[in-house]
Amino acid sequence: MFLKFVLAVLPIIWLIVGFSWFKMSGHKACPIALLITTILSFVFWKMPFMGVLTAALEGVALAIWPICLTIVSAVFVYNIIVHTKNMEVIKAMLTRVSVDKRVLVLIIAWGFGGFMEGMAGFGTAVAIPASILYGLGVNPIYAAAVCMLSNTTPTICGSIGIPSITAGAIIGVPAAKVALTAIVQSSPIVILTPFILVITIGRSVKALKGMFLVTLISGASFLIPEYFVAKYVGAELPVVIGALTSMASTILAGRLLVKETEENKKYHVKKSEHSLGDGSISLSRGILAWLPFILILCFLLLTSTLFPMIHNPLATIKTAVQIYNGNGASKYVFTWIATPGIVMLIAGFIGGSIQKASFGEMLSVLKKTLIEMKKTIITIVSVIATAKIMGYSGMVGDIATLAVAVTGSYYPLIAPFIGSIVTFVAGSATPSVVLFTGLQAQTAKTLGIPEVWLAAINICGAVSAKAVSPQSIAIGVAAVGIAGEESKVFNIVIKYYFFFMIILGVIAYVFKGAVI
Repeated sequence: MFLKFVLAVLPIIWLIVGFSWFKMSGHKACPIALLITTILSFVFWKMPFMGVLTAALEGVALAIWPICLTIVSAVFVYNIIVHTKNMEVIKAMLTRVSVDKRVLVLIIAWGFGGFMEGMAGFGTAVAIPASILYGLGVNPIYAAAVCMLSNTTPTICGSIGIPSITAGAIIGVPAAKVALTAIVQSSPIVILTPFILVITIGRSVKALKGMFLVTLISGASFLIPEYFVAKYVGAELPVVIGALTSMASTILAGRLLVKETEENKKYHVKKSEHSLGDGSISLSRGILAWLPFILILCFLLLTSTLFPMIHNPLATIKTAVQIYNGNGASKYVFTWIATPGIVMLIAGFIGGSIQKASFGEMLSVLKKTLIEMKKTIITIVSVIATAKIMGYSGMVGDIATLAVAVTGSYYPLIAPFIGSIVTFVAGSATPSVVLFTGLQAQTAKTLGIPEVWLAAINICGAVSAKAVSPQSIAIGVAAVGIAGEESKVFNIVIKYYFFFMIILGVIAYVFKGAVI
């Protein structure tokens, strides 16, 4: 069993070593991980050749539709706004709120990014905020890093609550209870993350000087509404409401509490580069500049499960295809319209048209976007195919099984880490929820712990790994145009991933009898 454990973690170890030690780019390191996984599954897990092939093909399908589609669409929308020169208007508006990049990071990466995660997920919460920050003049490596770190705890109720709803369905517990438990467990991280963002973007703890209260408000104004919405409304909207409240609170606090001192000027974006004429922008001009993003939010909301009269008919436009042919096989479903990528693509074309871009110009921008993102697409396709083979072959299950056997009553200490494994490889928290919620619940029964406690901590661990997932890194570097620099971003975020794992492990163990 130990040998299988060691072999099963080799692809993960390789990705960590490839990024941190060899400083390899994602489109080089991830195909090697896929090759290692393919050989191991075939030789040691005795997976049939066609099983390996079809598992990988299912991963390719998932990577392309909806993940790559969503990411390409998000970057396309940003590129359209740049093409029509409306990004300069957005920059001017944002720098009017604040020219301090510490405040802007809290508004855009933490608040707006959390909102995008709550509404859509699938990389939008990294791609769009990172591209905006980069457009404002923030260093691209740090713009990607802060957006990845921001895209952790909001995923607990991301995509209108999918992780919590899925976990609740698996263990037969109301989704709201799962969400509430996970929010309480992750609450220290929700408060700490804005501080980490400010330190990261300022590249020093000194960046908190004059920002402590604003940063605290940004985190608390996210957590408190999130808690009460989960408790009294349900699992669908906690992050959406929390993010909106945080954005509003941070804007107000930033304007009232951040002083224009000589020392603070080193954190300023260059306002002169992002202003227009005399700086006056009419309401209609501002709405026009933001229109593609506004349309994205409106379309995502209208096509979500919150509006079943629209969502349900669109969700029936799908095709189920049998791709993987091994044990546990189920048909892979291509949802053709009710998916974030298509919604954003439509919003981009409509918004770009209203912004006076011709159809031919928009097609040219789309083509350019695809060419720019080819390395990102290779990275994501490789890592999702790797995740599928690891899951279907039993490699992931063997990692978890040995972990449970070795740790015994101390298992809650590593429960978040178990939840993080699949997310690291696949880039999404939902597969971890599907794969490990049952294991976590069964282990909780054995240890005499409430099932919902370990099911929720599994989600917390899963979402924390989004900060270091090669897929998330690929999305971040693509959004800011630095494909090939994945290792630099990885080295910034990896220490915070381990920090989150320690916090969550201690919470899971110390309060394991808690009933929320």
